[in-house]
Amino acid sequence: MGKTLFEKIWDQHVVKTIEGGPSVLYIDRHFIHEVTSPQAFSGLTKRGLPVLRPKQVVATADHNVPTLNQELPIKEELSRKQVEMLIQNCKDFGVELYGLGHPYQGIVHVIGPELGVTQPGMTIVCGDSHTSTHGAFGTIAFGIGTSEVEMVMATQCVLQTRPKLMRINVNGKLKNGVLSKDIILYIIAKLSASGATGYFVEYAGEAIRALSMEGRMTICNMSIEMGARGGLIAPDSITFDYLQNRTFSPKGNQWTEAVKNWQTLFSDQDATFDKEIFIDAADIEPMITYGTNPGMGIGITKHVPETTEIPEKEQQNYTKALHYMGLEAGQPIKGQKVDYVFIGSCTNSRIEDLRLVASFVKGKKKANNVEVWIVPGSKQVEKAAREEGIHTIFEEAGFILRQPGCSACLGMNEDKIPAGKYCISTSNRNFEGRQGQNARTLLASPLTAALAAITGKVDDVREYVGN
Repeated sequence: MGKTLFEKIWDQHVVKTIEGGPSVLYIDRHFIHEVTSPQAFSGLTKRGLPVLRPKQVVATADHNVPTLNQELPIKEELSRKQVEMLIQNCKDFGVELYGLGHPYQGIVHVIGPELGVTQPGMTIVCGDSHTSTHGAFGTIAFGIGTSEVEMVMATQCVLQTRPKLMRINVNGKLKNGVLSKDIILYIIAKLSASGATGYFVEYAGEAIRALSMEGRMTICNMSIEMGARGGLIAPDSITFDYLQNRTFSPKGNQWTEAVKNWQTLFSDQDATFDKEIFIDAADIEPMITYGTNPGMGIGITKHVPETTEIPEKEQQNYTKALHYMGLEAGQPIKGQKVDYVFIGSCTNSRIEDLRLVASFVKGKKKANNVEVWIVPGSKQVEKAAREEGIHTIFEEAGFILRQPGCSACLGMNEDKIPAGKYCISTSNRNFEGRQGQNARTLLASPLTAALAAITGKVDDVREYVGN
């Protein structure tokens, strides 16, 4: 019997399996940030324990940092305290920190891949649910809780129950104007926000293989939004080309040997999954959410579902979501007014995203009623954007290129959407209050967001780039 990609990596990392219980899983890379690490460091201090393998821990500041004037003291007291604690803890425990001002600073799930820290075949954890992003490289990557962060710091292992396995095949060719973000929003809308609960998902099919690494990261990033433990994609030549010559990628003979090993990371033809789903890429159009979870998504030409289209047991929550969003059942989503556009987050803040947006808005001006925030995912992305003149294109369009951080994805910093305002966001969650108290979030691709910045409303990008 053949093995799935997940099983190959899992089996190589199991230290011990507890009969009738979880497995002790060895962790290759542990990413930490300022929000979920303080309690873990405090726990180690109380127990008199060191970080067992500090060289396998990578720390950065991202959630609480401002994205303007980062050279100045952080204004919000809690944010400032958490960042200061991260600095002190990393110093005390010998952990490498890419803090504010460091050329490698950025969103944790952006810097890992771009620096070559993330590599195929690894197990990767972080006290952050969107750790599944790293699965795009053929890794088992998942978020953990604060107590587990402490466990990994102390032992380089974590207790995990083996999940069920699902494969989602996306075959065929995407239509023009349809991006990886549209693929994953379509999948989540199809399965629901809990449709993959208990599963680790492998994405396959020719439409997935055709994606860039940035596109694959967007797909895996949002696996958690349908309840999955994580998502992964088998590495291939696109993966290897992306990783070659990255700062921490293997070099010389080690690179050759690494690629040889990575080429064995795929699901065997006779491997079996607990569930398998097939999707035709041609069925996917630009997607956008209308409600308060990522599963409440529709194609850009569709209407907000009628209440009768919703299962009876979900109708009460559905009505509540529409009330919060200020939308009505049956109304078309196209033409909906937009107040803010946020292009950033660990889902869509890489240099490819910024290049795509810049190519679309070049020579255009933003709508007068819209404020646009472009937040690069890292200092490396920001540097590339400036070196390539992307920042000038943005400025001429009336956009603001800010400094790296999680920004308006989650409203833990100064970047919050005002109450009642509509924001088209390239982030991953549209929960109530996620981007600010009573803010209204519509999730979409960078291209759909860029178009809204120009027209001031939800629009179909295919009418501007061709079908």
